[in-house]
Amino acid sequence: MTNNHESQIKGPKILVINGGSSSIKFTLYEIDKRLRQICKGAIDRIGLSKSTMNVKGIKLEYNFSSIVAASDHKEAVCALIDWLEKIIGSDGLAAVGHRIVHGGPKYYEPQLITWEMIDDLSKFMAFDPEHLPEEILLSQSFQKRFPKVPQVACFDTAFHHDLPQIAKLLPIPRRYEAQGVRRYGFHGLSYAFLMEELVRLAGKRGSKGRIILAHLGSGASLAAVKDGKSIDTSMSFTPTSGLVMGTRSGDLDPGINYYLACKEGITPMQFQKMVNHESGLLGISQISSDVQDLLLHKSKDIRAQEAIEIFCYQAKKWIGSFTAALGGLDTLVFAGGIGENSPEIRARICDQMKFFGIVLDKARNNANSAVISTRTSKVTVRVIHTDEDLMIARSVCHILMFDISIKHKGI
Repeated sequence: MTNNHESQIKGPKILVINGGSSSIKFTLYEIDKRLRQICKGAIDRIGLSKSTMNVKGIKLEYNFSSIVAASDHKEAVCALIDWLEKIIGSDGLAAVGHRIVHGGPKYYEPQLITWEMIDDLSKFMAFDPEHLPEEILLSQSFQKRFPKVPQVACFDTAFHHDLPQIAKLLPIPRRYEAQGVRRYGFHGLSYAFLMEELVRLAGKRGSKGRIILAHLGSGASLAAVKDGKSIDTSMSFTPTSGLVMGTRSGDLDPGINYYLACKEGITPMQFQKMVNHESGLLGISQISSDVQDLLLHKSKDIRAQEAIEIFCYQAKKWIGSFTAALGGLDTLVFAGGIGENSPEIRARICDQMKFFGIVLDKARNNANSAVISTRTSKVTVRVIHTDEDLMIARSVCHILMFDISIKHKGI
């Protein structure tokens, strides 16, 4: 790289962190009147042998690929911070933005992470035992190494916070509602980004109609949006509910829990592990949780074929139910790893949906075009690349516009 280019990336940096049960994904941005992505990476296989850290960036020195020590998240984040300090120095970080999947009944708006928030989130652990422990640990680890750097929490439930009451309530005794047991919905950062993109691509009029957003990845959900607001979504109290996903079961008859407890003595913790890590596409196929793997095996293994069919069938059912809830459909958006990159899955989901006004253009769909519906289709079907990390970075900038001139009061 030229010295001139290097001089252009000397501004303050924002790090976006997305902690999962066995990975830490991250993106580093530079603040230079606009947000510029410098590099993107992940530490995978945390807690397993041969954990890896891979980074790709715009400068040679930002590229990194190696096996790292990551027996747990604490060790993994240390490896990330060590690399970060080597690359940008101990004072090159302006802020850290965290994707927090569940803020319980109290937190949903992006805000500075404080000790009070950490204490509250620790009490909310039962709301999301799959994500919150690691997310809290990550924020604490950065606070220890960068005590003066503000950290911002961006909650995945925010987009659905104002769901209609009939979409929030769970059909269980009312006393649990007071404890915050209700439908929350997730993938909100993705949905917020997609709605902003719709405004850019289709104008305000195109983003104000009856819209279904389908975020289809290893975690998958759909949202029904009317006049720019979420009116329903497939995920419920936790991200385990709704669609069949990579390793998550999606919706289950609650009687299965009781049956397995009686028949096999399965504990609540074992059941939690099963429905989050051993079910979904992996559980049905017994081969893989990855759709591309299953598509390769579907012609020779009925289990792979059935896993794909169930995934697409359930997505089709949710689209049908949300179309009814919306009173019709104007726009269907596919996003996420599967939604953006699998023409076959999109075609299977939209097959025989002409009565809803959904008609795909085969050539456009196979080419992953921005609009994959025919010109005569009553419903516009789009493929939009979602970017949750950029949404988090934007939120961090928004928060710091108000807080940057005052003494930092976060953790």
